[in-house]
Amino acid sequence: MPIREYKNSESMGVSYPKNQPMRIYSSLWNADDWATRGGLVKTDWSQAPFSASYRNFNANACIPNSPSSCNSNTTTSTNSSWLNEELDNTSQERLKWVQKNYMVYNYCTDSKRFPQGFPADCLQNS
Repeated sequence: MPIREYKNSESMGVSYPKNQPMRIYSSLWNADDWATRGGLVKTDWSQAPFSASYRNFNANACIPNSPSSCNSNTTTSTNSSWLNEELDNTSQERLKWVQKNYMVYNYCTDSKRFPQGFPADCLQNS
């Protein structure tokens, strides 16, 4: 279940990452002052070094063999039908539940970071 759905709103001037390969990364950083219940839970640095991994991760993706080989207009495989899928109502409700219960930070609600107004993708994807 994703934490954020990033809809394609190119027709409204919001850039969308559709023509480049995607990668998945993880990182660890000291976020004691904001990501740990407002600093209530401190990192126990005596337990370092830390490691991160993915469990039960299965990517169903187009693996490009040329820059345009994964464009949805040129992809004919039935295995790529997910390229045009959207979340149904049940999945949208699940996404909202995950966001409410697990999302620690959402830049689309950070008015201190964006005092002049939120980025366009926040307005389109809310």
